[in-house]
Amino acid sequence: MKHIITVKDLVKRYGDAVTVNGISFTVEKGEVFGILGPNGAGKTTTLEMIEALRPIDGGEVTLNGIDVRKQPDEVKKVIGIQLQSTAFFDKLTLREQLRLFDGLYDETTDPDTLLEYVQLTDKAKSYVEQLSGGQKQRFSIAAALVNKPKVLFLDEPTTGLDPQARRNLWDLIENIKKQGITVVLTTHYMDEAELLCDRIAIMDNGEIVTIDTPKNLIRALIKRGFKKPQQVEQANLEDVFIDLTGKGLRE
Repeated sequence: MKHIITVKDLVKRYGDAVTVNGISFTVEKGEVFGILGPNGAGKTTTLEMIEALRPIDGGEVTLNGIDVRKQPDEVKKVIGIQLQSTAFFDKLTLREQLRLFDGLYDETTDPDTLLEYVQLTDKAKSYVEQLSGGQKQRFSIAAALVNKPKVLFLDEPTTGLDPQARRNLWDLIENIKKQGITVVLTTHYMDEAELLCDRIAIMDNGEIVTIDTPKNLIRALIKRGFKKPQQVEQANLEDVFIDLTGKGLRE
């Protein structure tokens, strides 16, 4: 199966307002697929319909051969979701929470293996409230991987993170891709999308404006005569920050 996700004529309405207006696209198995757009473009609503978290008002979505509209519970068994804001139990340690999630999915994933994978081994006995922002994001991803998903959804995973934590999360996403897991993400950071995504869909006003690889999108813009008003440097301020302070996590 080449396409692990197929979206056809997807629609979401709220009264007279159309938030998602008949969009169609496919996601290939094993790729990192980005959905970009300004606030209110319909990105999160689109993800929530694909994830079976929000009712579909029109169109069809198939994920891993499952009709999302007809079999939402089956879809939830094969996906992992990291939301912009995730709530966890206050009085359970990270290890205990992963064991609990493991039991809910009837899986046999080792919590310590997952914590090691997201570099949180030393926090196994800690509570979520004791974690930094970057640690919470990484733990959210660990929790989303408990059921060994076919597709992992990440909704703005690096928002609010410092440069070290942000780049560490990029490395984690690339490692997840190497495991054969398809990743679908939204982000407002264009450098992040350019680095991580195999293909990008740009949304605006509930519609998809274009879909292509980052390189092809940039080449097409240049061919249309676009020129930056200043010279593009080989490094930026974030590169300077990382070089001077190191890539290691400060937590």
